[in-house]
Amino acid sequence: MRFGPVVLLGALFLAASGARAADVAAVDRSIDPCDNFYQFACKPWIAANPLPADQSRWTRFDALSIRVRDQLHGLLEDAVAHPAPDSAKVADYYASCMDEAGIEKADSIPLKDEFDRIAALQDKNGLPALAAGLQEIGVEALFDFSSGPDDHDPDRDIAILSAGGLGLPDRDYYVKDDAKSVELRNKYRAHVAKMLTLLGDAPPTADNEAQAILDFETELAKHSLTRVQRRDPKAVYHPLTRTALAEAAPGFAWTDYFAKAGTPPFDMLNVAEPAFATEVAALVTATPLDTIKTYLRWQLVHRSAPFLPAAFVNEDFAFFGRTLQGKEQIEPRWRRCVVATDAALGEALGKLYVARYFPDSSREQVKHLIGDVRAAYSKDISALPWMGAETRKRALQKLDAIVEKIGHPDKWRDYSSLEIVRGAPLANDFRAAAFETRRELAKIGKPADRLEWHMTPPTVNAYYSPKENNINFPAGILQLPFFDPTRDEAANLGGLGAVAGHEMTHGFDDHGRQFAANGALSDWWTEDDANKFKDRAHCIVDQYSAITAIDEVHVNGELTLGENTADNGGLRLALMALAARGLDKQVVDGFDGRQRFFIAFAQLWCGSIRPEGARLRAQTDPHSPAFARVNATVSNMPEFAEAFHCKAGAKMIHTPACRVW
Repeated sequence: MRFGPVVLLGALFLAASGARAADVAAVDRSIDPCDNFYQFACKPWIAANPLPADQSRWTRFDALSIRVRDQLHGLLEDAVAHPAPDSAKVADYYASCMDEAGIEKADSIPLKDEFDRIAALQDKNGLPALAAGLQEIGVEALFDFSSGPDDHDPDRDIAILSAGGLGLPDRDYYVKDDAKSVELRNKYRAHVAKMLTLLGDAPPTADNEAQAILDFETELAKHSLTRVQRRDPKAVYHPLTRTALAEAAPGFAWTDYFAKAGTPPFDMLNVAEPAFATEVAALVTATPLDTIKTYLRWQLVHRSAPFLPAAFVNEDFAFFGRTLQGKEQIEPRWRRCVVATDAALGEALGKLYVARYFPDSSREQVKHLIGDVRAAYSKDISALPWMGAETRKRALQKLDAIVEKIGHPDKWRDYSSLEIVRGAPLANDFRAAAFETRRELAKIGKPADRLEWHMTPPTVNAYYSPKENNINFPAGILQLPFFDPTRDEAANLGGLGAVAGHEMTHGFDDHGRQFAANGALSDWWTEDDANKFKDRAHCIVDQYSAITAIDEVHVNGELTLGENTADNGGLRLALMALAARGLDKQVVDGFDGRQRFFIAFAQLWCGSIRPEGARLRAQTDPHSPAFARVNATVSNMPEFAEAFHCKAGAKMIHTPACRVW
């Protein structure tokens, strides 16, 4: 699970002022921290940093994302201006993306070959191979097909077939019947029609096609699991033989599909959602061929929009940026191209980034900080009053087995077989997507690589992998406001320490706890301890479900349970590490160590969000809103109440206090 959403949102960066402690000067002392700690720690910053027109959300966490984009921008401009063998591919990819004049001149011609393949489809027998070819270049066609560690044998990669094929962000957008959902579907249908008219379809034809596409995607959505349902790993693990898949989902030539996908030989795959696979085959059988071809044309242009002329880019932004997220204007071209380059050639660009911005000395200091948090977790598990001896022993074994990956891979990805041609932006992106697809599918049946990274080094994020049982901290997040080698240790622990504890706790949240020390899906809990865990987790579900995200929309306590558990557990572990270092009583700038620790944690999330963005995130994001990540978390900690001298009945004291770890 990821620590926080990877979003490209800018703000005044905390390091800009040379701050080396929690920004205690920015707190609003007129607000009682026991009444609203988020506002106490954040109100002045929020007032001084209004939402930019091209952003949907604006927090100090996101400020670092923008700073990293600026750093990458400089690296890429240097690479273009000063050609060198180690940066040639990223330079050519980025320069091609930036060539707006060339893109306008080419119009939609770069899509011609793919459109011709779709048009040439004469019957449904050829659809499986066509779908595999489109998926290879990153098009959402019917379903998702990939690879990953086998849940029951995580040392081996297995083929994985799962739900997909949608244009809207989530299946609920298609099935909810409230007024807002209906309004968004109508706007989505209009957007699809507009994109088809840009391809040359007559408006009346495009309108009919858009309705057919919406109907088709709605059928896919109806048979997809909800995000909450997918949180249960047992609900998405259904190993089947290829023969059993063909029997369960007749009418789709799976053998032809796998042949075109170019996989190694395999017999067994995980069909994550069997009912969805059955529906895809049935839907293909029942749907007119022309409708399927129109759907594929839409998914192709939708996927390709960032690399097409301005009319396509602007229409894509009008719906997915303005309507869904509330953004007033699109981000500058260079920033979008930086993001695209990172997505396509992340480790090639990341290698340049690490060389300039992430010294080995920082890696060692981060490793020491994470070690302190791990020691706190060991102490916490050893002292838990509700956990029995058998489960406790296995929990400690799992904690000891967690592997830390810090900053960047030790072995960089080899892109030598990927062709990047200056002046061919969309073709470059297709080839980059195909390179990644082939790399992923080639793993099927092979030993799993536990050292592989699933985020690029410049990413401002972190994650825990349950099947690999490792925690991962890219170089991008290992700087202010999370961490700085010269900063006050209390602030570093309130920042990166809380992140480290968060990721470790994911190994023991409602999802992660179902995987053993070796990463296998295994029930290693006694029944009594499992029930006690569920009771404690239910407290967190109820607490967060009572929080209003926006208007009539509440936080989904079940969807956010894992992240909320990790926020609560991670902050507590980091505080234990602070006490172990003997820094909790140390006074700096009028605040003791615990107070600076809590302020540093809260200030990670200072910011604002547009109503549209808040609504979107409440429906799709497994993380709670920023204010809730602060206030709800500290309200469960008696240590916070003690640090800020909160009296009984204060708003920042939740009754009952929810605690799992």
